Amino acid sequence: MTSTGSGWAQLRQQARSLETQTENLFHTYAQFASLTKPPQTPTEEELRTESQLKDLLERRESLISQLSRLLDSEATLTSSALKQNNLSRHREILQDHRRELQRLTSAMAESRDRANLLSNVRSDIDAYRASNPSAAEADYMLEERGRVDNSHNMMDGVLSQAYAINENFGIQRETLASVNRRIVGAASQVPGMNYLIGKIGTKKRRDAIILGCFIGLCFLMLVYFM
Repeated sequence: MTSTGSGWAQLRQQARSLETQTENLFHTYAQFASLTKPPQTPTEEELRTESQLKDLLERRESLISQLSRLLDSEATLTSSALKQNNLSRHREILQDHRRELQRLTSAMAESRDRANLLSNVRSDIDAYRASNPSAAEADYMLEERGRVDNSHNMMDGVLSQAYAINENFGIQRETLASVNRRIVGAASQVPGMNYLIGKIGTKKRRDAIILGCFIGLCFLMLVYFM
């Protein structure tokens, strides 16, 4: 029983170590999949990393099989239940890593196919233009015409926005003028409001005259004593 437990612990330690190595290699392998312009053919480093990942997955599969056989040979139910959970977890992680490898490999293949297709199309276009100078010039003129049309469309959009803003300002001015007229009209209908407004205006003018006279007197006194 002791030798069985020791063997289980050693195999689990190896399995966890290989899982860590797999995750580290996935970090490197994912960088190849994130390239916006992948090379037309896989690089040596990419192929080596993919091969190492596949080898790790196979080794982990073998370790899981050994753990399963070792678990079948045990008779202790409590210990077997705990180890069964551990074994199931190792299998789940292995399946997740297999799916991740498949996903990254497919993504890189699709990205490389698209890049190669675009490169081939550009090469065909360049070859066609090289063999047909007049057609190449016509294509260039069409492209320039398209750029000019896009510029005109952009300017039309800007002008439309400017006209809309100007119209909105006009509506706001009319609204404010209407509100002002309503306020003045309402004030004129209130008894004594015009008289009160007139008194306020008269008082302001009187205060302004008094202040002006005072300032003038101070100025004359200053000139006199100088």
